[in-house]
Amino acid sequence: MSTLRTLGVRVEVLYFAKSAEIAGIRSETISVPQEIKALQLWNEIETRHPGLADVRNQVIFAVRQEYVELGDQLLWLQSGDEIAVIPPISGGKDMNEVEEKSKDIIKFTAEKLSVDEVSQLVISPRCGAISLFVGTTRNNFEGKKVISLEYEAYLPMAENEIRKICSDIRQKWPVKHMAVFHRLGSVPVSEASVIIAASSAHRAASLEAVSYAIDTLKAKAPIWKKEMYEESSSSWKRNKECFWATND
Repeated sequence: MSTLRTLGVRVEVLYFAKSAEIAGIRSETISVPQEIKALQLWNEIETRHPGLADVRNQVIFAVRQEYVELGDQLLWLQSGDEIAVIPPISGGKDMNEVEEKSKDIIKFTAEKLSVDEVSQLVISPRCGAISLFVGTTRNNFEGKKVISLEYEAYLPMAENEIRKICSDIRQKWPVKHMAVFHRLGSVPVSEASVIIAASSAHRAASLEAVSYAIDTLKAKAPIWKKEMYEESSSSWKRNKECFWATND
């Protein structure tokens, strides 16, 4: 038996998706008081279809096509009004779940880079893969012993170019978070000069994204490096990817 008086107005209750499966119907007409709280209305509906108790904390009403939460809000109903039971939309996300925003984290620093720090920044519970590129200083070049690399950058433009790279990546692959950390100043042998990390649901996207990121960074970001040799000489290096460089 209904927990509310049947006198009042007759409204049409619409059920969708999971609520329709539980109720076993798509719509029904019920009598309810003209003045009723949203939660009381839900209790009336749940009395008719006890299985709906399982989705009580996941649904919301639409009264005259306006969302109404299941609370103490007072409803003034008219005969013929539609009351829609709205489960979580777009595949069943919990109504209280907040969409995790994608992040592009870019940092230039003179401090030593940490692979753990960068990889932690791109972790997401929605992702099953994190891909990394770590560029380090090697100890030789064409027979010369390298003791360190010296980096400098045109910072505002370098940051903007890297943001463009991240934006391009998002147009090409479904990555969640990106992080690009670049060292400035002196970088000794075996230490990281650049770390790029990307997270994605599956490994293919993040692997492709990281590869594209380092290739494009070396081609477009205004960052320069000088190799410092053991015999007190040095040489500014030119990336082969640099699109305006000549071969002379």
